Order: sequence, then C-alpha cells, then structure tokens
Amino acid sequence: MTYPLFFGEPAAVRSARVGSVFVLGGDEGRHATTVRRLAPGERVDVADGAGFRLRGTVTDGSAGTLAVRVESAEQEQAPRQQLVLIQALAKGDRDEQAIEAATELGVDAVVPWQAERSIVRWRAEKAVKGQRKWEAVVAGAAKQSRRAWVPEVHPMLDSARLPAWSARFDRVFVLSETAGEGLARLAAGPSQGGTTAVIVGPEGGISERELLALQEAGAAAARLGPHVLRSSSAGPAALVLLNHVLGRW
Repeated sequence: MTYPLFFGEPAAVRSARVGSVFVLGGDEGRHATTVRRLAPGERVDVADGAGFRLRGTVTDGSAGTLAVRVESAEQEQAPRQQLVLIQALAKGDRDEQAIEAATELGVDAVVPWQAERSIVRWRAEKAVKGQRKWEAVVAGAAKQSRRAWVPEVHPMLDSARLPAWSARFDRVFVLSETAGEGLARLAAGPSQGGTTAVIVGPEGGISERELLALQEAGAAAARLGPHVLRSSSAGPAALVLLNHVLGRW
C-alpha cells in the first residue's frame, strides 16, 4: 500500500531517525494540513527528492505544519538502467505534458531541447523561467506518483550542442517515423546498466540535418510503431516500452 508523499528539506529528511518526530513545514506542510487535511493517525511518506524516504504516522497537523512519528527511514536504490528523455519544446504545453507523464513512468532526467522546428522559443530569461517551470512539473508529478526520486531537469540545449552532449550516454535513440528499425528491437539485449536516452522532436518533426548530426554522434534512429504520435505522447510511449525491455518493470 502507498501513502501520500510530501517533500521535505533534504538535510532535515536525511537526519531524521526512527522513533523521532519529523516536522514538515513550508508549502508542503501547509498543503498537508489545509488542503489534504491530514489528521493524527494517518500514514504518510516524506522524501528528500533523491531517494531517501521517511515513512510514519501523523501525530499532529495544525498551524500549517505536519508532525510525523518516523517508523522507517531508508535510501531507495536507483535503477541500474537509467532513462533520460530529451524533449523538444512544443506549443500548447505538450512538452510539459510529456515530462509529467515521463516522471510518472519513472524517467530519471529530462532535457529541454530547442529544435530547429520548435515553435516555442526559450531566449535569455525565458530559458531560466522555462527550466524552473519544468522542475515544478516533474516535482509535482513525482509527488503525485509517490516517487522518492525527482528527475533532474537539465538546462536547455539547442541543436548545435545536442549531438555532442548526448554522446555521453551509453545508448541514444532518436524517434523517427522514417527509421527502419523499431525501438523494441534496437533496445533489446542483456541488461548491463548504464543510461539510455530517448530524443523526441517537436510538432514539425526532426529535420534531416538534425537527424544526421545525431546519428554521426552515435545515436540510432528508431520508430515506435505504424502511427505518428504527438510530441506529448511519443516520449512516454517510448519509456513504457523501455521500462519493459530493460527489465525496470
């Protein structure tokens, strides 16, 4: 059984001990007491966002703070197979929909990509605000799905920097409707750990120049199936498949 999860100040969460009372304050404490209206006797989890989870019972919930008697405190191990979603900026909040679902599906990191055909543009201060918005989206999705890990949100990359940057990963797949091989077949094989990245283009698709540059940097073009998916659904669909093929699920 899972319990409502809240994120506490990392250092405070990690210093909590079994048998002690952890006090959750700030926005999370107010949400727990005024929105969720948690009462003494209810079970909750509190995490630091990096895999450390406290589990306990509410002893008091008043004045915007939640007191929790800690019953267990442990570090959850990260998956041996890490998954990264490199998501092109898209209009209509489709990029945010993609990273929200990806977080619920267990992605370990997300990267905003300003592709050649991206209609949405992050320039100057907008890039900073955009990254902060993505961080809020993945934190909310992690909380909703009761994950102790919050995916890392990397700074935005443009098409000039993406190929070299993505070469750091063990395997990189670019989703393309023109690819000759399916993602499931390309990703199949013995589980050896490492990081697999999936690159999803914008509404207008990845340009031939971008695809060639990524392939020259070591990425493999892969297709998901017979249909063209929206930018908001392609990444999550790929992650479902990879979770199964890589043995994460």
